[in-house]
Amino acid sequence: MTKAERTRELIITKAAPLFNTKGVAGTSMNDILEVTKLAKGSLYVHFEDKEDLAHAVVDYHLERLGKTVESTLSKAASAHEKLLAYIDLFMDPVNPLLVGGCPMLNFGMESDDTDQVIRKKICLFMDNGVKMICSIIKSGKDKGEFSTDWDAKEFAVKMFATIEGGIMMSRVAGDNKTMKVIARGLKKEIEENTA
Repeated sequence: MTKAERTRELIITKAAPLFNTKGVAGTSMNDILEVTKLAKGSLYVHFEDKEDLAHAVVDYHLERLGKTVESTLSKAASAHEKLLAYIDLFMDPVNPLLVGGCPMLNFGMESDDTDQVIRKKICLFMDNGVKMICSIIKSGKDKGEFSTDWDAKEFAVKMFATIEGGIMMSRVAGDNKTMKVIARGLKKEIEENTA
């Protein structure tokens, strides 16, 4: 990695928690200069403007989140175990996987009216998340783990959306009670459709 690549990476990794905590609008270039300890000129060598940096930060967060999900699911032996592992991964929104909470919620809600590039990145990540859950269910059906009449797409959408909603409710309430209710309901439906 070149010095320029290392500096760019440093800027992204230092700015990422700020953007995910304060939002794109709430994070100033001075905030970024403070955490990176770089001169303003250095920052603009690597990023055209705050928007350009925000796009790179969103990519960074989504990649980290995706790798965490992938790593967690790779440890599960069956489709049934993968679904349960996915739910369990998000059971503690008060102590989130990434500093600032879920980047899909944080950036998605902020960008829906303000930044179409970020909105599209989040939308694609959500679509891929639903497809991944659907694929796990279909694989489980093929292997005889799940009932063949279980609607994989419908449950995948429900599971993804309820977990994201539960994350938001838990973060706002400051406790994980909502996530426990959601996890029980999702796991019950999984068990009801286990062959």
